[in-house]
Amino acid sequence: MKEIKQYGAGFLSGEALRAEVTPENLYFSRRRFMKMMLAGSGALALAACGINPQDSLTQNSSSGGGTVNPDSGLTDELGNPATPQETINGYNNYYEFSFDKGAVAGLAKNFKTEPWQVTITGLVEEPAILSMDDIAARFKMEERIYRMRCVEGWSMIIPWLGFPLSDLIDMVKPKPSARYVRFVSYNDTRQQPAANYPGFDWPYTEGLRLDEARHPLSFLAVGLYQKPLPPQDGAPIRLVVPWKYGFKSAKALVKIEFVDSQPATFWSSAAPYEYGFYSNVNPEVPHPRWSQASERRLGESGRRPTLKFNGYENEVGALYRGMDLNKEF
Repeated sequence: MKEIKQYGAGFLSGEALRAEVTPENLYFSRRRFMKMMLAGSGALALAACGINPQDSLTQNSSSGGGTVNPDSGLTDELGNPATPQETINGYNNYYEFSFDKGAVAGLAKNFKTEPWQVTITGLVEEPAILSMDDIAARFKMEERIYRMRCVEGWSMIIPWLGFPLSDLIDMVKPKPSARYVRFVSYNDTRQQPAANYPGFDWPYTEGLRLDEARHPLSFLAVGLYQKPLPPQDGAPIRLVVPWKYGFKSAKALVKIEFVDSQPATFWSSAAPYEYGFYSNVNPEVPHPRWSQASERRLGESGRRPTLKFNGYENEVGALYRGMDLNKEF
């Protein structure tokens, strides 16, 4: 297995400069990347994590020992092995298709992502509409191995393929009045059987402060395990914000909008007393219906302690200096 640099401790100290993130032979050439994108059936997956309090909420005293994918050779910077691809592809929250994690992959398998466009608009000097061909041509692809922690209390280690969100932000040049970024996901009942399920404000939307969006860890993913994203995991392009609960990482993006005020988001609108705008992983702040102190890593027995900011506190803690994280949840 080829060596892959991970992001984590020391990232902002210069120990992992962007040019060192992935060895040169792991970068996809534009032609190879386009072949990769066109080869997959493509599809999308939306809300990464949502409300399913009956799933894996039983606490126990296990330290969460064991391994996840010992034969892949891929680990995050803490030494945690990557979750097998079949597990990542088969355990999905995607409410536009189903509330049943195990049913999503089958229901989404024929989702069409060709052609696809992402509109970048709002308070920017150079708005754009990008096809996936444009994205492949404009941005250098990197592989990032990130932890993903769901608000429901389970987690994965995922090797993503994509590019820093800051690269796109720099391209469109936000105006001084832009303070937040709003993300909008695809929504169409002709392809997604539950896309207008009652009780929710569709389409799925998420948001970040502009400084969060610019952070080097914020990522736009187009693949995992060096393959195109499958339908259930967010094809053809999704957001990945690894220090926040998974539902913040909106999938199947069709619009990225720069705005001057904090945008409403899907879950903070649906259940404002349970899901705040920031939704940083914080074991010290329980969900109103369950503890967030521990998690079940898929593939492991028992539970392990949850790390503050999902283990990325050294990198992102300064973003929230002076905030009361018990209130700004």
